[in-house]
Amino acid sequence: PRTHLVFLKTHKTGGSSVVNLLHRFGEARGLRFALPHRYQFGYPSPFRAERVKGYRPGGPPFDIICHHMRFNLTEVQKVMPNDSFYFSIVRDPATLGESAFAYYRAVAPAFRRAPSLSAFLAAPGRFYEAGARGNHYARNLQWFDFGLPAAGDGAGVAAALAGLEQAFALVLLAEHFDESLVLLREALCWPEEAVAAFAHNGRPAGDGPRLSPAQAARLRAWNSLDWALYAHLNRSFWRRAEAFGAARLREEVSRLRQRRTALARRCLRGGGPLPARAIPDSRLRPFQPPGRAQILGYALRAGLPPAERERCARLATPELQYKDILDRRQFGGGNVSVPP
Repeated sequence: PRTHLVFLKTHKTGGSSVVNLLHRFGEARGLRFALPHRYQFGYPSPFRAERVKGYRPGGPPFDIICHHMRFNLTEVQKVMPNDSFYFSIVRDPATLGESAFAYYRAVAPAFRRAPSLSAFLAAPGRFYEAGARGNHYARNLQWFDFGLPAAGDGAGVAAALAGLEQAFALVLLAEHFDESLVLLREALCWPEEAVAAFAHNGRPAGDGPRLSPAQAARLRAWNSLDWALYAHLNRSFWRRAEAFGAARLREEVSRLRQRRTALARRCLRGGGPLPARAIPDSRLRPFQPPGRAQILGYALRAGLPPAERERCARLATPELQYKDILDRRQFGGGNVSVPP
């Protein structure tokens, strides 16, 4: 199995669920994580090697890097082995835009100034000021996270995307998360059970406004670089899925979903996600962003035997608390930081 992994965790794309399975895989095998000093690698500034805790040129190598950064290939290459597998995840900018509006309302001035998403979409230029601190969340967020250069024309976009595909061996699709996990598992030569994970950092169903087709079209037009990026990577993904085999993919997705359902039934109180206020154990309670978005988490069933309880807890542990566990394992001490 491949164990040198670079996962670019993009924002509001389902990346927290991928990070959980990387945390569990790496911890179980004693792999070394390249961790940030707090919870992100100096985001939104471009990644630099010295943002990694314990990094020094020529020092011991790292196996996995997976926390939020603005991607910068040359600096990542200083930290990670040459044979690392680079992958990421993207999402349709229509649904991503709605999610970002809810989640980053407090930190993106463009969103804060707008009374509602429909008001923002009616005239985004009225609320958005390019370069204002926090406004990278409000336009072409995925393009920004990938560290791509500003592109004014079709040739610039095409060149940027060609460079991205050279760096990244696989880019997952949030809308086809389970199919993505199967293709990832195959690319990494991992066993099927290694990619069974619960959804992390999700919102309650029906929490956001339903997007009308016109609003979805407006969000894609406003985030035109993200739409170009998504459309391009979407095509690449389905070419890969076709090579894997449609029937084989359906069968493995079905096994993955059965495994996840069985784990949820075995591990979780209520068999699924709960609002944070219903999770008594602070080690399992997810961070709640300032603003109105409500983030769900998990509580464990009572009476689980110790070994199973430990395994279930790892499946349910949110990203920030898991990062603290890995930090203590690698560096010792009670390093529990506060969210960024």
